[in-house]
Amino acid sequence: MENLNIVCGADIHKRFLVATILSRDSIRHVKRFAMTIDGLSEFRDWVMSKGCERVAVESTGRYWVPVYSILEGTIEVIVANAYKIKHIPGRKTDLNDSEWIAELCLNNMIEPSRIFPKESRDLKNLTRARESYVNELTREKNRIHQALESCSIKLSSVLSDIFGKVGCYILNGLLEGKDVDDLLENLPVNRLKKKADQIYDAIKGGLDSTQIFLIQGSLEHMKAIQKRIDVLDLEIRRRAASRRDDLAILMSFPGIGFTSAVTILAEIGNYRDFKAAERLASWCGLVPSVYQSADKLVTGCITKRGSRHIRWILVEVAHAIARTKNSELKRFFLRIRAKKGYNVAIVALARKVLCIIHHLLINREMYEDGVTRKGKSVVLDEIPSAQISLREMINCLVNAGYEVRKIKSGARE
Repeated sequence: MENLNIVCGADIHKRFLVATILSRDSIRHVKRFAMTIDGLSEFRDWVMSKGCERVAVESTGRYWVPVYSILEGTIEVIVANAYKIKHIPGRKTDLNDSEWIAELCLNNMIEPSRIFPKESRDLKNLTRARESYVNELTREKNRIHQALESCSIKLSSVLSDIFGKVGCYILNGLLEGKDVDDLLENLPVNRLKKKADQIYDAIKGGLDSTQIFLIQGSLEHMKAIQKRIDVLDLEIRRRAASRRDDLAILMSFPGIGFTSAVTILAEIGNYRDFKAAERLASWCGLVPSVYQSADKLVTGCITKRGSRHIRWILVEVAHAIARTKNSELKRFFLRIRAKKGYNVAIVALARKVLCIIHHLLINREMYEDGVTRKGKSVVLDEIPSAQISLREMINCLVNAGYEVRKIKSGARE
């Protein structure tokens, strides 16, 4: 462990930060800086002029990110886990907080948080943005479900997905005021004509003008969101092209497609940071909390520390595996479900999936099921190549609803 002579501790807030420089010969400098580009640049120059060897900041929300970005590559920066250093008695002011962080840093008592490289941080931001858009899309779908239910239209009880081909056909017909009998005669899927009577009973109530207005607004919003998701997918594919081999390994796993694979890789970062799969599971918050009193050991619910996004995508993968027909992982799920119930079994399966993923990535192996002795076939076209062609970019933009025009040389818009 290296011995440091001069360090800086920074207590960060939304509009300002308070920094304290400490040295082993008891010299102390304290200064306050604005959380602006000029203020952060001044903070960087001040730290460098004092000969600081390390800067320690607390991971307060997202406020630490611009501080880290402006110091990155200039001086060593460590981000302290706020959970581990916030419960300090007698240190309530900003001055004392920054001084305490500096003192911990000077004595090497801060365990640094994992900070991803900029390329990995950018990919993670893109996948999280996509997740938020998908959640927003789901909320709009739920609004449409509620609007239909308020008019006693039970379309969802007949169709598994009212936003599929048949569902959209019927929904658009109701919004346009078409006759129900005409809609049923021209169903785009012949096999559903057997359910014509059920569909008629589900939609015969009709929509009132207010619900038509609300549903049309939701559908327009959904189209705009889907366009944004399509453009994000193109950018994510471009950024993820450098991890083609890792994507192939993850996509050989049952229940994992391209979107799930790139999300998992973006949230984990460098999987070689974890020497064991159990450490990765602990970092993701998928291990049970443990309480011990005397000789009694009690395990509780999972800790839920770390990224909630990685837990969410792994649980989604676990749900997909639980719906498969015959696999070793499905048998594991059924065995736990019989003892602990569905929810506990899903979380246990998500943790097992994460541990297997770590093993596959470290050992550069494809997944093979213990029952079928084979893994899922991977479609190479689904994995982005090192470069995306201009034609692929244009097709993605056109599919998203954008108009692509060729501009002649020297022409002005």
